Amino acid sequence: MNTSDNSSATQIPKTPQHFTVKRKPSLTTKLLVIALLLIIMVVPWALLEFLVYDRQRQSEKAIDDVSNSWSNEQIIKGPILYIPYKVWTTDANHRTSFTISRINVLPDELYIDGKVEPEKRYRGIYEVVVYSSALKLRGKLRVPDLASMKIRSEDILWDEAYIGLGITDMRGIRDDIDMKLGDSVLTFDPGIGTTGLTGVSSAVNFINDSIVGKEFDFSFNLNLNGSRTLSFEPVGGVTNVKLNSPWVNPSFQGAFLPDERQVSESGFVAEWKVLHLNRNYPQLWKDDQFMTNQSAFGVDLMVPVDHYTKSSRATKYAILIIGLSFLVYFFVEVMQEMRIHPFQYILVGLAISIFYLLLISFSEHMKFNLAYVVSALATIAAVTVYSGAIFKKKKATLIMGVVQVLLYGFMFVIIQLEDYALLVGSIAIFIVLIVLMYLSRKINWYEDEVPETQIGSGNG
Repeated sequence: MNTSDNSSATQIPKTPQHFTVKRKPSLTTKLLVIALLLIIMVVPWALLEFLVYDRQRQSEKAIDDVSNSWSNEQIIKGPILYIPYKVWTTDANHRTSFTISRINVLPDELYIDGKVEPEKRYRGIYEVVVYSSALKLRGKLRVPDLASMKIRSEDILWDEAYIGLGITDMRGIRDDIDMKLGDSVLTFDPGIGTTGLTGVSSAVNFINDSIVGKEFDFSFNLNLNGSRTLSFEPVGGVTNVKLNSPWVNPSFQGAFLPDERQVSESGFVAEWKVLHLNRNYPQLWKDDQFMTNQSAFGVDLMVPVDHYTKSSRATKYAILIIGLSFLVYFFVEVMQEMRIHPFQYILVGLAISIFYLLLISFSEHMKFNLAYVVSALATIAAVTVYSGAIFKKKKATLIMGVVQVLLYGFMFVIIQLEDYALLVGSIAIFIVLIVLMYLSRKINWYEDEVPETQIGSGNG
């Protein structure tokens, strides 16, 4: 029997296969992610700023420790003649009493000739400058007629008159101080009576008012230790100061700059001339009527390279360097159709941050410029090699390396400049903006998201 299979095979309809589309993040999303990463990088930047501040504070503490052991900054005031007198008062019961006041008499002429010998001391890795000075002081001192001060002659205590010399840190005095005043020789002792000044003084042994109007020549030597700064108050009617030293990096400061100065590889020579008309106080006054410290001038034997200041200036550009490096990565992503993970951005940002850590560390043991070059080369090499492993394209890697060299070169120039740093920095940032505008001119910022992979549908 012939049998035939008249049944038709059951046909199972084929349904389209579902597919998954993975989309690239939009350019706006990517830029927002980069902005967030930059905000995150503010944390290591703030830590670097704090590190510079902390190391600088330790350096200042080392300077203070050495100065306290040697002698602090010195300011010389004087010599000044102090003449005590009685001030009478009457109370409600008509009883009279007196207190002692004093007249300050400044010299008509004051000449100071000094030699300053600097010496470097070390506290750990920190360098401190101290000095030994040999000063010769001379001049003319005239005893005034105090009738112009409305003081009765019988109230003046001539036998208690004394000469005082203000010295801010008496630990720096190396030898006895003997003044030749006219035909007499005065030996100084610690303290300046009731003036409140730190220094030395000596009685002048005036007997009576017979010395009124007399002019005395005086001279003495002052051998003094100090740290960093040596200053003088111009108490003479004419004050002339001449200093010389083998220190090649002086910083002249105070109320008056030198009239003449010569700075060379063998040291410096500086001369000041200050008239009583240049100051805001007279040659004669009562008690503490005038303050003279605001007229002080002198020289600071500063350390040539303040690497902490330069390191601090460098860290201020950290976010700019990181941001521009991130932009290079962003343009490589867009133009080369490449995906770079945010974590890789972070690693590049950390590498750039560690540059500043290397700079601070190296500059404490070598010259700043050399420390900068070593730190920059190490960072540029690390970032460029890492970028090459990500990009896998020589041209993109080369661009990243060139950009890094330009950025660190620009920052080095800015650090060296002071007066023109703002001008150069503004021009450079403007050029960077023009370049970014040029590179981004053809980017379609509103481009729809494009599927990365697409699994088609069809009948099987």
